[in-house]
Amino acid sequence: MIEFEQVAKKYGKTAIAVQPCDLTIEDDQFICIIGTSGSGKTTLLRMINRMTEPSEGMIKINGQDAKNLNEDDLRRKIGYVIQNIGLFPHMTIRENIMIVPKLLKWSNDKQAGIAERLIQRVDLPLDFLERKPKNLSGGQQQRIGVIRALAADQDIILMDEPFGALDPITREALQEMIKGLQQEMKKTIVFVTHDMDEAIKLADKIIIMDHGEIVQYADVTTILEHPANDFVEELIGKRKRNSYYNIEMTVEALMVPQVEAISLSKSVTDAIRQMSDKKVDTLLVVDDQKCLKGFVDINFIERNISKLKPMTSIIEIMERDTASVNKKALVADVIEPLINHTFKYLPVVDDEEHLVGIVTRSSLVSLVQEQLK
Repeated sequence: MIEFEQVAKKYGKTAIAVQPCDLTIEDDQFICIIGTSGSGKTTLLRMINRMTEPSEGMIKINGQDAKNLNEDDLRRKIGYVIQNIGLFPHMTIRENIMIVPKLLKWSNDKQAGIAERLIQRVDLPLDFLERKPKNLSGGQQQRIGVIRALAADQDIILMDEPFGALDPITREALQEMIKGLQQEMKKTIVFVTHDMDEAIKLADKIIIMDHGEIVQYADVTTILEHPANDFVEELIGKRKRNSYYNIEMTVEALMVPQVEAISLSKSVTDAIRQMSDKKVDTLLVVDDQKCLKGFVDINFIERNISKLKPMTSIIEIMERDTASVNKKALVADVIEPLINHTFKYLPVVDDEEHLVGIVTRSSLVSLVQEQLK
């Protein structure tokens, strides 16, 4: 449990980053902190592990005053993930993952198998453990950053806009991953974001900040149905505007069932041939059961052409950070990411993760046209 008792952060006599606040974060909760730039959300987060010292008040970690704990010991007990990841480029992925257990001087027996178990939890192959960070994509590196924070089995994980610099498809996939890990491993996660949709998707409760003040702290339903003030109303306004569209329409009714996909067992030569024949630059990747596993695009192939062999397997070059949407999902929930972000479509899957179609921007254009009639 994390408890704030009249905690504040001031710089000088007049600059107040966080106004005095009382706050309790229960165990095993996913808490999102959201607010505009300069609202104090990162300062609030960093006071938990004393990377920023409070000017006033007391923060208790499991009943202990954090000021009475050794700073280094405290930080080793709390996982920390930031936007630029912070992997050490000269170390292998295995070495990066195991940094904190080594600092804690765990025995070799206690360390054995941790990296292998964690990397499999985030759907990356074991041979990645011996690679350097530069050989991984941004999304793959961010997955490593997340499991590095879990390697010492810390109960509390702090995350400061960890997915903010990633493309929308990768970001969606990592949101699903971190929420699943949090529920499975029963961790307390405090997650800073500037994206209300991200907060609503991930959080059990949301802390909303404005000019250093916590203006509302409540569960998602309460915030959506009873915003505390005009500032909160504006934050959730975009989501409410999506209700203009047919709230009963599912993605299945709008999706395109014809999908360009390629099997995991195929080679890079097969992928290039299929892209050329179908005049596309991206192929979704499926396994023998037609379950969605990732995607491969011509840009990656072109950038790495000197390292690839004709029979290089798709599984070695595909990007696994693939967002998807269930066919039963409501269209209103996919409008915002498709219209406002850079990707052109979202893969559609059924309950067993079988690829069944795609929903495209052009599909939404047709929908908007219908609404304007």
